[in-house]
Amino acid sequence: MTSLDLVRSKLRRFAEVEAAGVSPLYEHLALKAADDPEVAGLLAAAPEGFGHPTLLLAAAHRLLQAEPFHELSNYYPSLGGTYGADERTWPLFRDFVLQRAEKVRALVTTRTTQTNEVRRAALLFPAVAAVAKQAGSPLGLLEVGTSAGLLLGLDQYGYRYQTLQAGQLVSGPPKALLGLHCALEVAPGVELPKLPKTVKVAAKVGLDLAPVDLTDEDAYAWLEACIWADQPERLRYFGVAATVQRKAPPVFVEGDAVDDLARAAALVPAELPLVVITSTLMPYLPEGRRAEFVAALGDLGRPVWWISHEAYGAGLAHVLPGRDDLRPGDREPAFGVLGTAHWDGTGAPPVARALAKTGLHGQRLVWLA
Repeated sequence: MTSLDLVRSKLRRFAEVEAAGVSPLYEHLALKAADDPEVAGLLAAAPEGFGHPTLLLAAAHRLLQAEPFHELSNYYPSLGGTYGADERTWPLFRDFVLQRAEKVRALVTTRTTQTNEVRRAALLFPAVAAVAKQAGSPLGLLEVGTSAGLLLGLDQYGYRYQTLQAGQLVSGPPKALLGLHCALEVAPGVELPKLPKTVKVAAKVGLDLAPVDLTDEDAYAWLEACIWADQPERLRYFGVAATVQRKAPPVFVEGDAVDDLARAAALVPAELPLVVITSTLMPYLPEGRRAEFVAALGDLGRPVWWISHEAYGAGLAHVLPGRDDLRPGDREPAFGVLGTAHWDGTGAPPVARALAKTGLHGQRLVWLA
């Protein structure tokens, strides 16, 4: 169980920091839910550490998928709705979830939010390319918190980075099924990153507490429900990426991010540079486990690169402390920090770099390196 006060605080912060300016529907619903003990109480049924606002919203989305003719669907673009949030949205949502309270509780107690934001591949690609150049050989990728493994397909996607300095930069296979767009800015005095046409990946492993089988219809529907309902373009990206993944799925390992990291890493051949990727994994780990995860990376007994796409305090701060410039200011919208850390396998401390500030869902990069 998660305390009601904590749930209400998380809902309010989610609305004001994460959804604000990004998802008008979820910002509206989360703000209202934060002030409604009955609705917030549904999320309090989640196991401790898993009561994230997106879980409640995903549960409602999943139930509405099964009742697409309900009036609430008019406010869900993912289900064909065209209405913006208005004075009727909250009453409809409130009645919908409370009338199905047992079904909502069943979902929030047995499921976790599994974000498959394939647009984040456009954020990760420049970091993977930088590591590939440094390593000088094809890479072995291990994504921790992989869900369905869609980010592991980053070498198969096409990328178009829109820049002020050089127009559009294009990377990725020329006949890629999925093309991703991302705005690329640079910090003052910084040059644009040099992006290769492709990166070579020789092994792909995904570690997750509950890896998702995309051939399972119910599992697939839950992943769709985890996508924010007023961003239907994300559903389209998800569908195309799922098609790509099914053609060449990665090796999945069911296990814990810390306890089973070495077991998953062992599936990447020793002759390949090991690149461990996390993208918004750390908020799902208790604070103490985050430090243990970083320590486990250094204990793998081989050279390893960590590509971290996390909030600074949850991720890169563990290996690159003292960078308050990488934290959002008061009332500043949340942003991610893309960075790398390299352990050379000798027991020496890692060499870490902050590469970019990012839009959380893959929409933009501000290059710092």
